[in-house]
Amino acid sequence: MERRTFHLLEFPKALDALAERAVSEAGRARCRTAAPMADEEELRRTAQLAAQALAWRAEGGVSLAAWPDISGLLAFLGSPHAVLDPDALVALRDVLATARNVRQTLEQHAARGWDLLAALVHGAPHPETTSAGLRRCLDPDGRLKDESSPELFSVRAEIRSINQACTKRVKDFLQKEGLSAFLQEDYMTISSDRFVVPLKTSFKNRLPGIIHDYSQTGETCYFEPLFLVDVNNRLQELKQEEREEERKVLVLLTSYVRQELDAVRATASMLAEVDFLLAKARLAADMDGSILLPRDGDPVRLARARHPLLALAGEAATPQDIELLDGQLALIVSGGNAGGKTVCLKTLGISALMALSGLPVAVDEGSSLPRFRKIFAFLGDEQSLEEHLSTFTAQIRSLSRVWEQVDASALVILDEFGAGTDPAQGAALAQAVVDSIMERGAVCACATHFPGLKAYGLTNPLVRSASVLFDPATKRPLFKLAYDQAGASIALDVAREHGLPEEILRRAEQNLLMEGGDSSRVLTRLNELAVEREKEVAGLRREQKKTADKRQRLEERYEKEKRVALERLQATSQEIMRAWREGRLERKKALAELAKAREEVAGADRPQPAPGETLSLADLAIGDKVRYLSWDKLGTVLGKDPKRGQVKLDIGGVSLWVEAGDLGKSATSPKASVPASVTVRAEGGERLTLDIRGFRADAALSELARFLDQALLKGRSHVEVVHGKGSGALRREVHVFLKDFPAVAHFFLASEEEGGDGKTIVEFA
Repeated sequence: MERRTFHLLEFPKALDALAERAVSEAGRARCRTAAPMADEEELRRTAQLAAQALAWRAEGGVSLAAWPDISGLLAFLGSPHAVLDPDALVALRDVLATARNVRQTLEQHAARGWDLLAALVHGAPHPETTSAGLRRCLDPDGRLKDESSPELFSVRAEIRSINQACTKRVKDFLQKEGLSAFLQEDYMTISSDRFVVPLKTSFKNRLPGIIHDYSQTGETCYFEPLFLVDVNNRLQELKQEEREEERKVLVLLTSYVRQELDAVRATASMLAEVDFLLAKARLAADMDGSILLPRDGDPVRLARARHPLLALAGEAATPQDIELLDGQLALIVSGGNAGGKTVCLKTLGISALMALSGLPVAVDEGSSLPRFRKIFAFLGDEQSLEEHLSTFTAQIRSLSRVWEQVDASALVILDEFGAGTDPAQGAALAQAVVDSIMERGAVCACATHFPGLKAYGLTNPLVRSASVLFDPATKRPLFKLAYDQAGASIALDVAREHGLPEEILRRAEQNLLMEGGDSSRVLTRLNELAVEREKEVAGLRREQKKTADKRQRLEERYEKEKRVALERLQATSQEIMRAWREGRLERKKALAELAKAREEVAGADRPQPAPGETLSLADLAIGDKVRYLSWDKLGTVLGKDPKRGQVKLDIGGVSLWVEAGDLGKSATSPKASVPASVTVRAEGGERLTLDIRGFRADAALSELARFLDQALLKGRSHVEVVHGKGSGALRREVHVFLKDFPAVAHFFLASEEEGGDGKTIVEFA
């Protein structure tokens, strides 16, 4: 694509905004290399990678700290004799530590399945030897540790010993000779890398020794007593040995880096790419955007599109729905000056460029774009005095230069094309250009004031016409698009607003009437109708949002009340069990109370049947297929009890008595199934076992609740539940149920000898 198109659509500014959100120099450089991709697979992978980075930042809260640029360090290592200094090694250590933190952070979200992100981060080989060597040899301040080598440890230990001995000898000497009056300050210091005593200049000739320097005021001289000369000489020898040993360590660490130079480069490149991806995530968050993957054949449909630079600048960027219907290839936007026509075209153009570059776009979810291979923009006044080009001539020359490249994969953006010449001829030329672009299968977006081109947009089925709206009362632009209508140019209203004298405006209105060109009244009326429609739509959207918010509040209230009911059930169950253990309640009464408590909670959560949906006892016969409304399950009538008004049902092999009013007609006949059976047996006189293999989850949990109640009333301390292995779904349902059952202390899977993960042992409190 042409750099001219990038410049006109302000794509470099978008890349600068992206680079501002990177934390490293390498990341910022990577951001500025983003460009539209021609390869479909590369674009798809880039978009998916960006989407995973957005999710990583949103869900994992990942953020990167700035790290130093090591590009100069890597270039320096091109020399075979180059040795890295401690500062360079510290920079390299920080880079490798950042890479290690990125890996660890991503591993915490391994279950999310971000495969492309994981491949990027873990695909770069980590220089383990270099990383370990730097951690072992460098302290937090970037100095070489004593433990870097045995020789360095030894020489530094001797230096410290000399320092301590020297300090002690100086103090002893000063006290013995009573020289405190001769000292400028009562301490020893270092000058020219030697231990010296700060002596008042007026006493410098009273002691034997060497003067190394004077203070800036001249009142203090740095004096080396003769008894320190030999010690300082030895200290200098040790300092030289220390420097040699430090260089050996630096040479060794540099050799590690050279051996793993490819891994170091890969790690630095990976970090720059991660910084680039997280910059995309920050950009998407800042402009409330999303990742949009252009696909061949997709329509132009940008929902609530905002120009990214306006959105990022904090300005009130009014969202626009930019959309072409099926089979349409051109969008012609008309309407008043300063109403947002050019912004609309630029929004389409820069959104396409950013989407084709794998960058987030300031649009809502559900938007789509074709995969344009070429984008051509003709915007603004292209007049050039140096090249002797008028506005019209410059437009024609620019279009002629790229005309042969316009094909079905192109997007062409025309802003006021044909202006600067006779209006009739300019409109005819603009219409011919739009027709020719569509003949080649390209998509065209055009802004115009030509009445002829407006009419053309309303009559051609391949073209969609849109108008920028303005307030009917104030004539101020609303920066909204109304589709399938043309807009008035309202040039006179704009001129009046910007201070043109009224006498000139009156003459202009008279001239307009004399020429019979006052079609603006019709267009103004269309604008008023469109504004009213937009207000109605906005009102409906507000009502829709209020309804959605109300629904959400009701759902939250329902969940809260449900939790309260369950907590109340647990408390009631615990109280019943306590009363039974203490002998205040009989067994049958306790079972009845437990069943009643569960029924109260289930009844509160049970949906009310519609009128006429339930059956009476008289409507039922043995063998009828009915639906148990409380569970929404199909069952077969096994018996009736007219006295209690109850019906005995078989539901999936489980028999239970239910109220006749809880039954409804069966819409479909369930397929015949082999009834499952519940087996309860005692083992060793102590442990009860419930076998629920083959049951559906709801029936199994109902039987389990009854089984646990009975076991508690019999005084059992623990029981067994056989649920089988299978897919593990029934085991998970049983464990979730046991976790919330109030009398269960804890539960665990049986040993392999007793059944393994096909059986669960339950112990009561």
